[in-house]
Amino acid sequence: MRKIIKSAAAIAAVSAVALTGCGRQDSGSTSSASGAAGTFDKGSLIGVALPQKTSENWVLAEKVFNEDLTKAGYKTDVQFANGGVSEQQNQISSMITKGAKVIIVGAIDGKQLGTQLKQAKDAGITIIAYDRLIEATENVDYYVAFDNFKVGELQGQALLEGLKKKGSGPYNIELLAGSPDDANSKRFFDGAMSVLQPAIDKGEVKIPSGQKEFSQVVTQGWKAENAQKRFDTILSGNYSSAKLDGVLSPNDTLARAVLTSVKSAGKPNPVITGQDSEVESVKLIMKGDQYSTISKDTRALVGQAVTMVNDLQSKGKAVTNDDKSYNNGKKVVPAFLLKPIIVTRENAAEVYKNDATLAPLTK
Repeated sequence: MRKIIKSAAAIAAVSAVALTGCGRQDSGSTSSASGAAGTFDKGSLIGVALPQKTSENWVLAEKVFNEDLTKAGYKTDVQFANGGVSEQQNQISSMITKGAKVIIVGAIDGKQLGTQLKQAKDAGITIIAYDRLIEATENVDYYVAFDNFKVGELQGQALLEGLKKKGSGPYNIELLAGSPDDANSKRFFDGAMSVLQPAIDKGEVKIPSGQKEFSQVVTQGWKAENAQKRFDTILSGNYSSAKLDGVLSPNDTLARAVLTSVKSAGKPNPVITGQDSEVESVKLIMKGDQYSTISKDTRALVGQAVTMVNDLQSKGKAVTNDDKSYNNGKKVVPAFLLKPIIVTRENAAEVYKNDATLAPLTK
């Protein structure tokens, strides 16, 4: 997710090419959201409200937003809400007061920002939802993200492929999902289950704990300790003699928590999926301890968000490529989606070849 693409224009071009053939998209279509705020001065303030620092990709996003927006000539106000939802609400209100022309929001809880976004809309500010869809409000203009349903599909695909490499089934697996207050968590899970459910129905894959529903497998706050505690309980209650063959994990941080639990229980390593290309997980993939991750280039995603800001500044509207898929409960939010890439030990060197941090780990 750190693959370096140097200019916003190049990022936009690469992203447009990458979207060809990506599921759930209107490939090649472009449109713009209605109700955008119109053009504004190049040196205007752009606010970026990010969630808690729960993974490497958010830390990198802060750095790249500051760099790219400053390079493009804007004033920036980039903030994390490590104190929770109320802090993010206050930060957005502060950005409105400061006169931001665009606010890019990576929401902690996408359903808890309605009041602040109504204030932003009344002030003529354009809102771009970043990575996570903002829900239950009409006052969001755009969404920029990787195709998160596709991420889940790739995770389910990787899990089944990894299981087959272990020999014949049936296989025992357990499911893990992200935080229920993150709109992406359900999309990841639904995408994965669209691939896994047929194998479950055929009896090729079994879930000994019986925990199959999204509400049963969520991880509050995306916190590793919550995932590890749950898996400690699952292993002690269901795997005293049975073998755990695989785990659907929605990201790398939780994958490592599962691996810690498995090792503490003295179990052989299962096939574990992930997401975000975190350094420690890439190391584990090359060692064979974690099976896969998903590459979602943060630099490309931030770059696309900045491209949208540039388009809003100069034209009053931004290009999108999916105007049908993202209904937030109040409106269908026009989106620009980028394509995720599945990574295993077999293709890691190729995927990360231009990444100064990750490429050396694949040697």
